[in-house]
Amino acid sequence: MVQQNMGGIKGDDYKKVCVCFAIYYELGFIVLSVLGVIFVLFMPVVGLFICVCRCCENCGGEMHQRQKKNGDCLRGFYMATLMATSVFLAVGVTIAYAANQNITNQIKSTRRLVSTNIRDLKSFANHTPVQIDYLSAQYTTAKNKVLSDLDNIGNLLGGQIHNQLEREVVPALDNALRMTAGPNRNKIKCLLKILIEPMTLTLLLSFSVVSATLPDVEAPLASLDSVLKTDLSNIVQKGYSSFNDTPRLVREQTKEILSEVKGLLDKSGGEIVAFTKMFPVEPALENFTKFLTESQKNIEAYYPQIDQLDFYRWIGCVVICCMVVLVPTFNFLGLLCGSCGYDKNATPTTRGCLSNTGGNLLMASVGFSFIFSWVLMGVVVTSFIVGGNVEKLVCEPLANRQIFKIIDTPYMVHPTKKNFLPGMLFQDPNIDLTIGSMYRDCYENNGLYSALQLETKFNFNKFLNATVYNLELTKIFNSVNVDLQGMLLLEQEGKDNLIDFANTGIGEIDYQAYLTEVNKGVTVVDLLSYANDLEAQADQLPRGALENALKGHASSIRQIHKEQVVPMEQAMGTLSQSIKLLQKTSRELPIKVTNVLNAIEAAEYLIANNASHVVKQEADKFIKKLVGYFSQYTDWVKHSLEMEVAQCKPISNIIDSLEIVGCSFVVDSVNTFWFGLGGCCLLLIPSIILSVKLGKFYRRMDTEDVYDDGAESWN
Repeated sequence: MVQQNMGGIKGDDYKKVCVCFAIYYELGFIVLSVLGVIFVLFMPVVGLFICVCRCCENCGGEMHQRQKKNGDCLRGFYMATLMATSVFLAVGVTIAYAANQNITNQIKSTRRLVSTNIRDLKSFANHTPVQIDYLSAQYTTAKNKVLSDLDNIGNLLGGQIHNQLEREVVPALDNALRMTAGPNRNKIKCLLKILIEPMTLTLLLSFSVVSATLPDVEAPLASLDSVLKTDLSNIVQKGYSSFNDTPRLVREQTKEILSEVKGLLDKSGGEIVAFTKMFPVEPALENFTKFLTESQKNIEAYYPQIDQLDFYRWIGCVVICCMVVLVPTFNFLGLLCGSCGYDKNATPTTRGCLSNTGGNLLMASVGFSFIFSWVLMGVVVTSFIVGGNVEKLVCEPLANRQIFKIIDTPYMVHPTKKNFLPGMLFQDPNIDLTIGSMYRDCYENNGLYSALQLETKFNFNKFLNATVYNLELTKIFNSVNVDLQGMLLLEQEGKDNLIDFANTGIGEIDYQAYLTEVNKGVTVVDLLSYANDLEAQADQLPRGALENALKGHASSIRQIHKEQVVPMEQAMGTLSQSIKLLQKTSRELPIKVTNVLNAIEAAEYLIANNASHVVKQEADKFIKKLVGYFSQYTDWVKHSLEMEVAQCKPISNIIDSLEIVGCSFVVDSVNTFWFGLGGCCLLLIPSIILSVKLGKFYRRMDTEDVYDDGAESWN
């Protein structure tokens, strides 16, 4: 507080201010201590004077009691007050004895606390090297994951490139495959053959007058046969295979990277292990473990001496308590004997032996009070000064952690070192490391690396980042490139075949001429009407051979219509539909072929010119994924170093244990002891006065004055 509030005061003035603050803080202790010293000095003197005075039959020492009208009331008041005072004395002694016994019990339980702290420190020392080795070993996990992805780069990177390009490439190949499929091309061939089949010619020539100018389809059919000899479907399948071979192409073009990366990663792993072994952590911790073992043995060797000293202390405190116990004991015995032996009818000179004994016991209580009171007060003052100051100056600041602020005040512990702890550990007092911050980190069970801010001296994270993300590895990753310009979706032979397919001449055929001939009808006249006319004319003729002949011809005509004309009409309808379909197909064929070729060329242009962007984009994603493994590793190492490796909770436990042992076990018990004993010392004064007053009513007097109404000089 002085250091913070008086930072601008220097030299002698600063010392004077410190003295003033100390006096102000200790004023209460000084006043009470002075009063205690006065008590220690004056009580024996007062006791001596009273003793001499009473021996001279003064100060109430004269064995003569002047009776008063309110004597019974005074005796009852003195009895009740003395009894209450004695009870409080007994309570104070009990408190002091309980505090004394508690010190002994807590000192014995301290052994278990010491053993627990040393065991925790040994566990801390034994586990730390294993944890550090585990951190460095986990680099292998990240390395193996990177190598695994590089081994599978064809499927991972090539597959992603394939997925990005297939949205343009696959539809174009699908259209080409549908265009070149056997059913489509053969269907056109079949439709052309219909036009030159004998049955078709028979239909066109038998029942109608066929024009001699019907177009010839032999030439288009021959061109189509020539086109169909090329297996265009197989050529398109080669395009599929070439595109689907992207993963293999990626794997072949990046196979040299794997060995280079593996060598660099092995080198980085070796550097990490070498860095962890650079500092003698394990030997230092082994020496620390040995030191703990030796310290534990040395501490345990002092246990018998501690027990012996504590026994002496316990005996001394019990003796002091017994001194106090004598006073209430004689008071209670005096009250008991005096009350039981008191006779109202007896005069002061004729009081019984029991009553007189009670009075003598009360006077003995007074004597012991004067004999022991100054000793008791001396013990109380000493315990008060020590215990009170330790409680206020050490225990309370330690309990609310204010003591760390005092110690951590710049230049407080050492006049030339700003921060005491880093100056002692690292010889660098400018590091922002304080005992308070270290305690907080250890109390939260963080790692020692974070608690001591070891990154200021051994920045493992910086080294790890420089080792894992080295420039050479980054250069190799950035060199990942895939060239897809050699990929061919449709060979020139396939393109030429599609063009030839569109240029077979089927679109130049005069389909309307065929449709005109087909739509003329199978017969010139309606055979059924003609047969009906013959029957009608036959019915008008007289019965005979002519009538029968005409009806026979009519029946024959109907039979011809049924068996030949009707099937021919159906065949002509089918032929008309086929011609129309062929006409439509031949009209759309050049457009479809052009669209397919344009789509193929667009896909090939995409692969040849724009695929590099897709490859770069996917390669960056792939490299980012690889680097992400190392990022996860470095982040995990950073978190582990700060939170999990060498967790320093045992160090804060030592400070907490010191507070428990020194303050809760010892200082609190000492303060309780002097509190109980001090109360007893203060109660001795009213006990002395009341015992002297009450003793007059119980002791046997030498003389009496029945009619004296005056006041006693002492009573």
